[in-house]
Amino acid sequence: MEHDVMHEVVVVGAGPAGLATAIGLAARGVSTALVTGPDRGADHRTTALLEGSVRILDSFGVWASIAPRAAPLRDMRIADATRRLVRAPEVTFRSAEIGLDAFGYNIENDALRNSLLAAAMEMPDLHIARTSVERIDFAPDAVTLALADGARLSARLVAGADGRQSTVRAAAGIKMRNRAYPQVAFTATVRHTRPHEDTSTEFHTESGPFTLVPLAGERSSIVCVVTEREAIRLLGLGDEALARELEARASSVLGRFEMEGGRGAFPLAAETAESLVGDRVALLSEAAHIMPPIGAQGLNLGLRDAAALVALVADALASGRDPGSREVLARYADKRQRDISNRMSAVDLLNRSLLSDLVPVQSVRGFGLYLLDRVGPLRRTLMRLGVGDKAA
Repeated sequence: MEHDVMHEVVVVGAGPAGLATAIGLAARGVSTALVTGPDRGADHRTTALLEGSVRILDSFGVWASIAPRAAPLRDMRIADATRRLVRAPEVTFRSAEIGLDAFGYNIENDALRNSLLAAAMEMPDLHIARTSVERIDFAPDAVTLALADGARLSARLVAGADGRQSTVRAAAGIKMRNRAYPQVAFTATVRHTRPHEDTSTEFHTESGPFTLVPLAGERSSIVCVVTEREAIRLLGLGDEALARELEARASSVLGRFEMEGGRGAFPLAAETAESLVGDRVALLSEAAHIMPPIGAQGLNLGLRDAAALVALVADALASGRDPGSREVLARYADKRQRDISNRMSAVDLLNRSLLSDLVPVQSVRGFGLYLLDRVGPLRRTLMRLGVGDKAA
């Protein structure tokens, strides 16, 4: 294998955000290498790609290959299933109300990643190293990555999209700020006897949201936020018992459930990097921010990171500037910081309001949903922000 290959950008991490970044850069003629990291196990979770993310993937030339495996999300229903003194009214958000065919599209994570990986492997200008990073050495004008297969790559910029245990972030000396929640997200996929009609339903409960997310066919993904003890109990149930329990939690809105393979449980946490950039390093997606799976914002935020970085790097190179310079990195941090902070705060506020037993907090949440139900302009503005029309 070649040694000391020089690129403009090396992207580390082959999750959806890393793959999208590498594809976006290569599509704009930027000399790019992608270090995939270790092979991943099956990921049975699903992602709602909101309309802004669909536009980004389309601009990178890959949406057409992803679309056949995705299910449209046309309506979103929020129902208060708490047994509290102050309950919020049911609210339905319809994509047609803001002139969209769908808010976005739901897709299984493995289907999304495999589609992106196939697209990446077809790109002539993208060098793919299916190995891991062992060491990163920083110099004033470049960064050198020593890979596990013995090869070395150098670049003017390293994009760290290598997840919550980011090697790139650690090498750059950037720490994470953590906030843990007393909850776990239990995930599963079910077949059901009634059509979901492209509608996602989110029941707000005392332990957190219970969400039914439409998938292709008569299938839905379930994200159920519960205590750790409850998650362990659900993981231990047989398929038949679990199907009946989830069906009851869903008030049988989709009829009878039948379990598919691949249930999981993920502790909820919110983490943000103390800085989005370091010396010739830009962090994105879960290397930069980890969100609870509430409001479908996590990967959508990561894809907005990717779009911002691709645009800034392409612009810098087009005008003869160094893509890893402090000036370019400062612009990236500035461009992304507010969006990330606002989304993290909004999800945190919603999550805490669900956990709160304080009547004033319940009242505010109930009144907020009442306003969204009754005040069209407010509801439409929120929907546009939700799909990524502009940073909140």
